[in-house]
Amino acid sequence: MISEQITQGVERAPQRSLLYAAGFTEDEIKKPLIGVVSAQSEIIPGHMHLSKIAEAVKAGIYAAGGTPVVVPAIGVCDGIVMGHRGMHYSLASRELIADSVETLAAAHCFDGLVLIPNCDKIVPGMVMAALRLNIPAIVCSGGPMLAGRVKGKKTSLSQMFEAVGAYKAGLLDDAGLLECEKGSCPSCGSCSGMFTANSMNCLCEALGLALHGNGTIPAPYSERLRFAKESGKQIMELVRNDVKPRDIVTKQALENAITVDMALGCSTNSSLHLPAIAHEAGYKLDLKLFNEISEKTPNLCHLAPAGEHFMEELNEAGGVAAVMNELAGIGLLHTEAMTVSGKTVGENISGALNRDPEIIRPVEHPYSRMGGLAFLFGNIAKNGCVVKRSAVAPEMLVHTCTARVFIGENEAVSAIYGGKIHPGDIVVILYEGPKGGPGMREMLNPTSVLAGMGHDKDVALLTDGRFSGATRGACIGHISPEAREGGNIALIENGDIIEIDIPNRTLNVRLSDEELAKRRENWVCPPPKVKTGYLARYAALVTSAATGAVLKVPGQD
Repeated sequence: MISEQITQGVERAPQRSLLYAAGFTEDEIKKPLIGVVSAQSEIIPGHMHLSKIAEAVKAGIYAAGGTPVVVPAIGVCDGIVMGHRGMHYSLASRELIADSVETLAAAHCFDGLVLIPNCDKIVPGMVMAALRLNIPAIVCSGGPMLAGRVKGKKTSLSQMFEAVGAYKAGLLDDAGLLECEKGSCPSCGSCSGMFTANSMNCLCEALGLALHGNGTIPAPYSERLRFAKESGKQIMELVRNDVKPRDIVTKQALENAITVDMALGCSTNSSLHLPAIAHEAGYKLDLKLFNEISEKTPNLCHLAPAGEHFMEELNEAGGVAAVMNELAGIGLLHTEAMTVSGKTVGENISGALNRDPEIIRPVEHPYSRMGGLAFLFGNIAKNGCVVKRSAVAPEMLVHTCTARVFIGENEAVSAIYGGKIHPGDIVVILYEGPKGGPGMREMLNPTSVLAGMGHDKDVALLTDGRFSGATRGACIGHISPEAREGGNIALIENGDIIEIDIPNRTLNVRLSDEELAKRRENWVCPPPKVKTGYLARYAALVTSAATGAVLKVPGQD
């Protein structure tokens, strides 16, 4: 066992003395040490209950013959940091989380890990660390929030942001806004739609790193505690059999995850996190692979923001296993791939029932014949960009629009609030990429305000930043190369005509190569927005959104 480096032999008597000081018994020290990495926090609704999840995990580990050791991880609530300086830290925190989990686990010689994340960047950050360490690990999320209720209708955080737009447009009064505030987020857990947190927790099931139910069992349910106990027990099986994350996260597992991503209609942020996870596993995911898989994968679910269904309903309908069983039935999954359950994907999903064919459409009657995400290429995005196709109105799938260019999110939001954006416009937000942001801020404020004002069917948005999983409408992000790197998006001017063709996966500005070259001669890269601290270091090391915005080791390709 790895832990023998600090528990066995005369030379390790000083280390044992410190373990005794921490309250461990002689018997506990002799057992496998399992790191229970909890991102519990009192500021994040999705994490406020994780101490209870950790206690349940510990009970499972004890029951199965291990010694649990709870250690912390940080987390950022994307909803709370939206629209201000704090959002610069959201994506950047993923790398901090990965580094800190690596540090704690390696330094203290843990034999295995139970990862307890819940919200956006915490999930991929922990998974990246597990793959980097390559010691037995299992993901046990905190579960999704229950749907809110406003005026008798189920709702979620995305409608809360849209309510601001409605208020600004005079469509909602003070009392209505307060009702939305108090009714949209009724419980602990990750926000109730198929936003980034729930997307990644579902995809952990598809990758094989979590037991069935990880992505969908609601946070307040007692079933979530039982799930945590089973996860604690199962990590001991993984340790005994020396089953490691890279044994599970193979090329086949990654393809399974992309396939499930397309069927569920996951957040656009999955196209950042899956390549980053693949990177730690030793694989490269090309964005064109996402398109190839999307072309043959039916979109079976329309959860918020794409539709009016919520995570609790997906859970009742059979969860991720039922979705995967539908996909396996038409040969779209690698059913031989192994999982942390000790069984193959095929064995795990065998007999999984689709209990509600409206929540999970049968493959014969999907919402659409193609997946929920589309990746576009053209003279604006030579290395690609992404749009949540399943959340785009039909009339916006092929669209020609007039550019309204803004430097940064704040400038764009002011123009939208000021009524300066009109049908037929496309809001172009520059210098919000991984380097330019820095940190690739989410544009939920401008997209939600546009939707709340009723512009989701006549105004598009384009940015080298990214979007929340709660975004809907013709919102195209992750433009690569980004403006800060001299990408062509930096050359777009007010009045330029932009052509969007989502079915054919193209995005172009109606300019000749000669005109673009002329504009490039006059382009001046602006100075960095942040020159000190973590964000400055992050901006210096981060790679393109097209490669998952992972950090590059200086001197390495």
